[in-house]
Amino acid sequence: MKRPQAIGRIPVRDVRPAVECGRRPAKAVAGETFEVTATVFREGHDAVGANVVLRDPDGRPGPWTPMRELAPGTDRWGALVTPDRTGLWTYAVEAWSDPVATWRRNARIKVPARIDVGLVLEEGAELFARAARRVPKGPARDAVRAAARALGDDRLPVDERFAAAFDPAAEQALDRHPLRELVSASRPLPLLVERERALYGAWYEFFPRSEGAVVREDGPPVSGTFATAAERLPAIAAMGFDVVYLPPVHPIGRTHRKGPNNTLTAGEWDVGVPWAIGSPEGGHDAVHPDLGTIEDFDAFVAKASEHGLEVALDFALQCSPDHPWVEKHPEWFHHRPDGSIAYAENPPKKYQDIYPIAFDQDMPGLVEETVRVLRFWMAHGVRIFRVDNPHTKPVVFWEKVIGEINAADPDVIFLAEAFTRPAMMEALAQIGFQQSYTYFTWRNTKQELTDYLSELSGGSAAFLRPNLFVNTPDILHGYLQHGGRPAFEVRAVLAATLSPAWGVYAGYELCENTPVREGSEEYLDSEKYQLRPRDWEAAEREGRTIAPLIAELNRIRRRHPALHRLRNLHFHPTDNDAVIAYSKREGDDTVLVVANLDPHRTQEATVRPDLPRLGLEWHDSVSVRDELTGETFRWGGANYVRLEPGVRPAHVFHVEGFRSQAGGTAAP
Repeated sequence: MKRPQAIGRIPVRDVRPAVECGRRPAKAVAGETFEVTATVFREGHDAVGANVVLRDPDGRPGPWTPMRELAPGTDRWGALVTPDRTGLWTYAVEAWSDPVATWRRNARIKVPARIDVGLVLEEGAELFARAARRVPKGPARDAVRAAARALGDDRLPVDERFAAAFDPAAEQALDRHPLRELVSASRPLPLLVERERALYGAWYEFFPRSEGAVVREDGPPVSGTFATAAERLPAIAAMGFDVVYLPPVHPIGRTHRKGPNNTLTAGEWDVGVPWAIGSPEGGHDAVHPDLGTIEDFDAFVAKASEHGLEVALDFALQCSPDHPWVEKHPEWFHHRPDGSIAYAENPPKKYQDIYPIAFDQDMPGLVEETVRVLRFWMAHGVRIFRVDNPHTKPVVFWEKVIGEINAADPDVIFLAEAFTRPAMMEALAQIGFQQSYTYFTWRNTKQELTDYLSELSGGSAAFLRPNLFVNTPDILHGYLQHGGRPAFEVRAVLAATLSPAWGVYAGYELCENTPVREGSEEYLDSEKYQLRPRDWEAAEREGRTIAPLIAELNRIRRRHPALHRLRNLHFHPTDNDAVIAYSKREGDDTVLVVANLDPHRTQEATVRPDLPRLGLEWHDSVSVRDELTGETFRWGGANYVRLEPGVRPAHVFHVEGFRSQAGGTAAP
């Protein structure tokens, strides 16, 4: 049995973040600041110090990063670090005996009490002389040497000799270049630094086949194409989105094809479900002929790029009964005793038009084929994949696939669509998925949002990056069904400001909220089963769209670096459970959001912000500008708000400046 690693001379314990005890890398993006913490202590009463060593992918150490004790007496130390480029970094914590701090603490007691004064000052002189040798040549070293000489000069008055040890120039020099003894280091922990889109971005999902489609009652429908879908791209870009996400664009099987509203019998002209992938026209590496050709897809990607949009493609590892794999690779499917292949089920839901994959007969072959398919689409300009139901496949499978893809192409991003148990969601994030869907759709009360987003922005932020989709083709929450336009507005504000990544599914801006039946989260006439052309221009003329609000939210996001980050989220007290308040701060940029969670009634509240979290003192007042309306208010320790659904769903404040005052309240 292997013995545990010996503890250092100065113990360094519980370094965080640490994913699976350091077996897997923590995550960050280039330019993202995060905190490294550790427990550091030693025997007796001598002082200790600590610092973080951050090494870049080439093994070069970063700048000196001293740590501070986070709360006196806790032995918990922390420091903020910022990796500045992508790649696999490491970080470690060094702890050390701090003889200068120990001497200063003891001298402050003994010298004023005139206890062993001569000896204490001589010890200080020797200590400062030794410390000076560790300081680079220049004014800093000169300041420490001057302090050493004064401490050892018994011709000077005691108080003058003693004061020399606390000369500001000498103190600053030793803060930058401390005398470190008995240095003990934790083992290096891995840190994977990825491109910013892995953390930050606004996503827009739509079905290309619905854009430009023509639906007839007495004849076959005319599908939209990549060319007609490209006509929607300028409007998506105008709303400020960064990523346009397409459901599967592959041929759709005919066997057990679903009809409108998930009926089991499809009519002659029913178009089927895009996730029922595969037909005689091809499988996962083909495009549906109704959408066009692969060249048309390339043109769509190029057009998206012209508008500043990345294209994300759905990757659903499943097949229709007509997929070429069914005949070519029967070992990839589960066969029942009667020879039939089991279709997909999630009781009580049944997916008769889809065959799930069986992984354990030929996992190497499935990994190889999956990597081939992904690389096919990467060659056509796709660098982001939204993976459908990854939690129904082995975790080790995704680890192999994502590991192989990212080893050669670290810029490729995978979003896990896994609304499942926390353990599985966390495992998928830890083994490689850059982003994850979340339970945000089902978190609607103040307590639910506070608890859940505190979790997402806390410990799990080291490996799980949430993408807060407000709706999906599968999920129309009751809050939206019954809250009307105000519900859509406030949920957009929350998603866009709580997380650096958020998304909407087309029709959200039109506040589409009719379920297939009461109590269901499925849309009536769901786009999953039929073409659903929308008259965007008429909606705009008639004022039936919240696209202007969405566009403004995305503009606000782009202006404020604080909204590009996850770990900086902090909630503030309000005296009304229908009103939530939270802030984000990055450097000099601070955003404070106050939102009414009740889509039916006007709500009033007093907000008492934690002013130090905003970079202020408790007695300060601050000028805040509502980025949604342009109004400016003066805020302090207690602030009255009144938020009316449909008129003012929320304040999105930029904290602009402050003036000191002795208490008092400020209200708009």
